[in-house]
Amino acid sequence: IRPCVVASLSKGNPPKKPAPIALRRVGRAMTDAVVAARSESIRKLTNLKSPVPADIDVAQAASVVKIGTIAAACGLTDADYEPYGHYKAKVSEKVSEKLKAERGEGYYVVVAGINPTPLGEGKSTTTIGLAQAMGAHLEKDCIACIRQPSMGPTFGIKGGAAGGGYSQVIPMEEMNLHLTGDIHAIGAANNLLAAAIDARVFHELTQKDEALYDRLCPRKKDGTRAFAASMLGRLDRLGIDKTDPDALTAEERVAFARLDIDREKISWRRVVDMNDRFLRKITVGQNPTEKGHVRETGFDITVASEIMAVLAMTTSLADMERRLGAMVVAPNTKGQPVTADDLGITGALVALMKDAIKPTLMQTLEGTPVLVHAGPFANIASGNSSIIADQIGRAMVGTGGYVLTEAGFGADIGLEKFMNLKCRSSGMKPHCAVIVATVRALKLHGGGPAVSPGKPLSHEYTNEDVELVKKGVVNLTRHIENTKKFGVPVVVAMNSFPTDTEAEHAAIKEAAMAAGADDCVLCTHHAEGGKGAAALGEAVAKACESNADAENFRLLYEGETSVKHKIETIAKELYRADGVVYSELAEEKIAMFTEQGFGNLPICMAKTQYSFSHDADAKGAPTGFTLPIGDVRCSAGAGFIVPLVGAFPTIPGLPTRPAYYEIGVDMETEQVLGLS
Repeated sequence: IRPCVVASLSKGNPPKKPAPIALRRVGRAMTDAVVAARSESIRKLTNLKSPVPADIDVAQAASVVKIGTIAAACGLTDADYEPYGHYKAKVSEKVSEKLKAERGEGYYVVVAGINPTPLGEGKSTTTIGLAQAMGAHLEKDCIACIRQPSMGPTFGIKGGAAGGGYSQVIPMEEMNLHLTGDIHAIGAANNLLAAAIDARVFHELTQKDEALYDRLCPRKKDGTRAFAASMLGRLDRLGIDKTDPDALTAEERVAFARLDIDREKISWRRVVDMNDRFLRKITVGQNPTEKGHVRETGFDITVASEIMAVLAMTTSLADMERRLGAMVVAPNTKGQPVTADDLGITGALVALMKDAIKPTLMQTLEGTPVLVHAGPFANIASGNSSIIADQIGRAMVGTGGYVLTEAGFGADIGLEKFMNLKCRSSGMKPHCAVIVATVRALKLHGGGPAVSPGKPLSHEYTNEDVELVKKGVVNLTRHIENTKKFGVPVVVAMNSFPTDTEAEHAAIKEAAMAAGADDCVLCTHHAEGGKGAAALGEAVAKACESNADAENFRLLYEGETSVKHKIETIAKELYRADGVVYSELAEEKIAMFTEQGFGNLPICMAKTQYSFSHDADAKGAPTGFTLPIGDVRCSAGAGFIVPLVGAFPTIPGLPTRPAYYEIGVDMETEQVLGLS
């Protein structure tokens, strides 16, 4: 354990306090063990430096508690988790039911934000700061559930996603680089499926019917042959109830062996967890060994893979197997869906993903627990951490405790998907929503100059300009109004920056309260850790307690309506578009997915995070626009339809000066340098 240089920890030997509500039911020995572990792990930061050092300097100077102590403080037994090194552990996905029966379930709080600047407005930092406040300062059972960072942004523009300043997940370099390998597992599974698709098409194009069938069902040395277990699902869907490969008729053999994938309509793409604009469109099959069977395709960033979305939406290993098998990779030449299960690859995908289904337990700078799981972007995917992590978290904290789960980017995409996708699928109801706002972003929405990474902020952002803030609060008020449409109380967190003024904060609070927020609280957790979010924690607790049954929660639309109706409901109700226009390709895709039986799935919009509209430069609260849908994808395994708003890239590119210029390793200490 490294000595704490940046901040010392206030521990001492305080008198033993009563165990939290969630732990009084689990036996005296367990309670004593939990109290002892909490005394060792949870601490308040003191002697904080000003100005705040770089994030990685704060993180590497902090004391890190062994993960076994963090797990014990959560009431977990050794059988409930698997350590990954000293400071991380995988928590069994099966633990939630046991803990729920013992402890009940805690309040469910979603943390979202306004439309951000490219610099980010500290939503992850606020989530962690709030967790530190509730756990270390307000002495409540609390756990944060956040997404695993993609290494694309880590080495690109945005940086990591472990929080910042004195509100961080540690060790931050382990979280931002590889973690426990979940994203790598997703990439391997995704690309195995991509390889299987192209290989199957190639073999069907180059082999006759009987040869193809014989290779799929080869004879053993004794002359017998059998279907692999992974083939039985396809036989069942074809209505073939025979289990002996030799018993199939010639027609049945052809139906089984030939998927007849429409090569021009393969939707499954390869992935890589890096920003690489030159992989957006590629040609595969150019080597002579592929006999001229070339086709155009492209890469997505790994976190945009449907397998990532499956991980985020699944509830058990069996549910994940079902979802992985149901993923549609292409239509056949008759327009019928071809799934991963038709390729016989479901079992292999589950084998690659069996460890990734388990959330990773980590800790904050003040020793409060964090579950890190899944990492879909909100602008191109579902944008939330996993259902499994949230379920485990709610059971860990028990009745009266708090789970803080982060929704990506602005509330128009991350929070909307949390409500309409995540809560729809899980059946969980949120008790409160936190919307993070900054003076900087609201000035941008009020007409301020462009904000660009790597460039100094214009004087409008570093000097008081209350009128600019007042013009920009329309963005915040619309997010509040939209969130209240789901029947959830709203608390606004004003994430404070050193250049802010009291008058600017007052303008934000006045607008937020007028728009119907339950409270609007100034937060200084970046500079003060949990202490700086204590008032926010009190406001969140009050909102949850007054909405304990979450009886007013409602979804924005019913699933049984048409694909277009659901798209247009989101566009008009939340984005405030006048209407929606569909490209010819989008029209074709919607018709095909509806015909294939996927029309009842909910909607996962892929849209810019910088505006309510499709135009990233349309700041504030734009109206009077028509939303263009350029393409539509079907994520049948994850359980939603994905409309792409405009021509929307699903793998980012690197900027002129990426973050990797600052990243390296100290050759003496072997510590990672330069991460943010």
